[in-house]
Amino acid sequence: MSSKRQAHRFGDHPRQVGLDPWLVLSTAALLAIGVVMVTSTSIVVAESLDQSRWHYVIRHVLFIGMGLGACAAFVVIPSRLLERFGSAALVGAVVLMVLPFVPGLGHTANGSTRWINLGVANFQVVEAAKVLVIVFMASYLAKRPRLDQAPWHHTFAPLVLVAVLAALLLKQPDLGSAIVIAAIVVGLIWFAGASIKHLGILALCAAPPLTFAALEPYRWRRVMSFIDPWADPFNAGFQLTQALIAVGRGEIGGVGLGASVQKLFYLPEAHTDFIFAVYAEEFGLIGIVVVLALFGVLISRMLMIGLNAHQMAKPFAAFCVWGVAFWLGFQAAVSMGVNLGVLPTKGLTLPLISSGGSSILMTLIAIGLVCRIQWELQTERLSQPRRRQRFAV
Repeated sequence: MSSKRQAHRFGDHPRQVGLDPWLVLSTAALLAIGVVMVTSTSIVVAESLDQSRWHYVIRHVLFIGMGLGACAAFVVIPSRLLERFGSAALVGAVVLMVLPFVPGLGHTANGSTRWINLGVANFQVVEAAKVLVIVFMASYLAKRPRLDQAPWHHTFAPLVLVAVLAALLLKQPDLGSAIVIAAIVVGLIWFAGASIKHLGILALCAAPPLTFAALEPYRWRRVMSFIDPWADPFNAGFQLTQALIAVGRGEIGGVGLGASVQKLFYLPEAHTDFIFAVYAEEFGLIGIVVVLALFGVLISRMLMIGLNAHQMAKPFAAFCVWGVAFWLGFQAAVSMGVNLGVLPTKGLTLPLISSGGSSILMTLIAIGLVCRIQWELQTERLSQPRRRQRFAV
């Protein structure tokens, strides 16, 4: 009998391998919101700089296009190939963080040296370093998947990486990104089964340097302005008070797309760090709930894919996906928390939404890595006999 006419038992018909629809749709929805909000917030900024009113919009869309291309490229790269370069990823992350200090290559803006000049654009190296840290940690923990049963120094060894990168980031300075990288590493260590005692010691070791960093005069002013922004609303508390005004004006349904007043030079960095405040002003509580739900779907799907990889005895894939989930979830929570006035001001963009080429590009590459792992898991599951398929990806 021809294979095309081969009979199949009910439920055993061949199925095609595809990308996770919830992962793809939530990413696409957040990107679409980002394009709309960058358009809404950046036109006035571009005109004030004697640029075309569509300058930032076109730039944002171009980086989304490049990011989607890079995402597609990572979808076809086997995860086992990345696992071989775990140690190289560590070296690459450190080298990247040093590049902004190279004369003629580094670029300084607003008192921070966080970028390198690539000729056609400036690239913020810490965004690429986050991906490399995730790859390194996944490779490291894949060989030590049960830290609760491993010697104590296996838990503390990654702290050397965090300490080196944090020192370089504080030199730039960029405390927000240092905290994000520390959160990724600690989160992965926790998922690897590190004991509560060791995590407590980690917290005690991290407290003094973080306290010292927070005592820098300009950071301390941010902390004090967070406690009472209205005490100095036209200086230290200016960004936070303007963000709170924007959120308050939005109420339940918002003032309408394009009708924000705060983006008209009242709220600094309205198209980057404080884009969520303008979004809240224009779309209100309903819009906030929509974005929170989309991030919830995105992160929960990543956590589930990581859990499936763990259950299928693929620790590198699991830690890679969990690392991306920790990164995007933590940074999104901090960015939105700052905009809503529940966290001190930090210079962090909202993933997939804020204007920022480096962030968009590397975030989409990370999502491409997750999609590749999800595709590999589904392919392996569907290649097994029906009765042995136990995990749904």
